[in-house]
Amino acid sequence: MICTVTFNPSLDYIVSVKDFKLGLTNRTDSELLLPGGKGINVSTILKNLGIRSTALGFVAGFTGKEIERRVEEMGIQSDFIQIDEGISRINVKLKSIDGTEINGMGPEISPEKVEELMKKLDQLKEGDVLVLAGSIPASMPDDIYSRILERTAGKGITAVVDATKELLLNVLQYQPFLIKPNHHELGELFHTEIHSRAEAVPYAHRLQKLGARNVLVSMGGKGAVLLAEDGSVYDAPAPEGTLVNAVGSGDSMVAGFLAGWLQRKDYRHAFYMGIASGSASAFSEYLAREDEIMELYEKIS
Repeated sequence: MICTVTFNPSLDYIVSVKDFKLGLTNRTDSELLLPGGKGINVSTILKNLGIRSTALGFVAGFTGKEIERRVEEMGIQSDFIQIDEGISRINVKLKSIDGTEINGMGPEISPEKVEELMKKLDQLKEGDVLVLAGSIPASMPDDIYSRILERTAGKGITAVVDATKELLLNVLQYQPFLIKPNHHELGELFHTEIHSRAEAVPYAHRLQKLGARNVLVSMGGKGAVLLAEDGSVYDAPAPEGTLVNAVGSGDSMVAGFLAGWLQRKDYRHAFYMGIASGSASAFSEYLAREDEIMELYEKIS
């Protein structure tokens, strides 16, 4: 059983606007409305690769109902917890100006609803996989990920964490199977800037010393680096292609790595599947299909 948790899922309104001008009325020339959130993205790529998972998290209001409807319409099983007040966030992403987006806040999550999620996670058992990914609502403490891993510790669960700053640092003592900072996030943790795959290695190693078993560092167009639990270091450039939409490429890398590991228990294969999945999504309008991923995998491997 694989569970992905998205604390703050969203409806992503992805638009392009030709010749965008501040202070004036702009009209879209393309629009896309998709369920968003890092855990949901991981579940989507896993589904595209033929691996079942259950998407967990919190949803509220009419946007929450639409997130849930669209997730299940995509063929992904969900078990979201309903919040009585507020609405799930809407994130506006402007494709025509790369990296420009406005993200909503999301609903307030009460301690009672957090405990409801905890009880769902209590059902996980040895051999199951738990993916914690993305930001949390402002109403939640920044140790929530570590509280979850503390509660599930000792059960033989494979934990994957894709988070930043304290959310990430607080979980390392519980020895998560995989963490995936990008090079900006890795540099931020150690108050430096990382410009190359070689520069990422010593800082990734420091995260291993703090408890992470495998550290996968994504570097956008520069490729990725993996420091594996067995002491191996893998690094590879990104495959050639045209950037279409970088949204979800990091989540796709996590899902691809996880799928590769579950398939063969081989780090090299998992690493290449991660790069292929992340790059294929970056080269696609939305998250990559299996054929797009495997085409890149053959080129990389």
